Amino acid sequence: MELFDVYPLYNVTPVKAEGVYVWDENDTKYLDFYGGHGVISIGHSHPEYVKSLSEQLTKIGFYSNSIINPLQQELAHKLGKLSGCENYNLFLCNSGAEANENALKMASFETGKSRIISFDNAFHGRTSAAVVVTDNPSINAPINLQQKVTFLPLNDIELIIHEIGKGDVAAVIIEGIQGVGGLDEGTTEFFQQLQEICNKNNVLLILDEVQSGYGRSGKFFAFQHHNIQPDMITTAKGMGNGFPIGGVLIADKIKAKYGMLGTTFGGNHLACAAGISVLDVMAKEKLMENVKEVYAYFLQEIATVPKIKKVKGKGLMLGVEFDFEVGELRKKLIFDKHIFTGGSNNKNLLRILPPLSAKKEHVDIFINALKEILG
Repeated sequence: MELFDVYPLYNVTPVKAEGVYVWDENDTKYLDFYGGHGVISIGHSHPEYVKSLSEQLTKIGFYSNSIINPLQQELAHKLGKLSGCENYNLFLCNSGAEANENALKMASFETGKSRIISFDNAFHGRTSAAVVVTDNPSINAPINLQQKVTFLPLNDIELIIHEIGKGDVAAVIIEGIQGVGGLDEGTTEFFQQLQEICNKNNVLLILDEVQSGYGRSGKFFAFQHHNIQPDMITTAKGMGNGFPIGGVLIADKIKAKYGMLGTTFGGNHLACAAGISVLDVMAKEKLMENVKEVYAYFLQEIATVPKIKKVKGKGLMLGVEFDFEVGELRKKLIFDKHIFTGGSNNKNLLRILPPLSAKKEHVDIFINALKEILG
């Protein structure tokens, strides 16, 4: 049997990783400024993380959600405390797409409505409802397109008012900062007006923090830059530092009942051990403070690089935009300078998503590499 060939691959085979670095089978060392799509939060193979998972595996790795698992409550408690979102309840699942899927389902349950508003260049996942609110027709099959979704531009509140005024909108789903779409984001005024309109019209506001959450923007969730309180928050990627885990934070006003959501693997013992370890390390090592410090330094240093049009994003969720396509630049960075970076729907944008533990010295390596390539 062969693999179903859906991924375009770089010819690199990582076999070891530590902190902000990975090594290939030839023992070539690479600076990881992409974190596997922003998944690596506390750093590769963090010793406390490895210890937590190893110890948990010697006890119990999995049982279904038909028994009591105290690790779930510990994870929920620590997540609420570190994020400041203690007035939410946590539903655990396995991925960002699954988190968004469940949030959209909850919104439809809660409001009795079915149309969703999403945004141009949005990415929310590849499963049934998550993919149809993703602005990419090429990954939507006919079965997905039966669902009702309206795409609007960011920061146009009048269009939001017009569409919500039709009375059939269950939810608005929006990324704290767009990831795949190219690091665009709503303004504070837009987010605040959006929340107000949703609250007045029985429309639930879903903040997709799958990539922008878990400290990546310098705050625990990117929406916290705008002083709003969404009805639901979805999270995954950095939540497990590589172990598959996702979650939906659901506001207290939304009541649970048995059977309305469910999962076999979500919230298993190993996943919870990974999630708890991530939160413990984030708090102990003050990683959100580190993100703010390194972000300020990055902005200062990137200003010395020629040919840059714009820097987008916040914290360590950044996009460096040029006036040319960056495909060849990414290849030179990975094969000549041994630095991983990412791309986006904006072909002129280099995406930067290092571990939250990255330091100024790592920024220097990246900046110097860019200068040498760009001349």
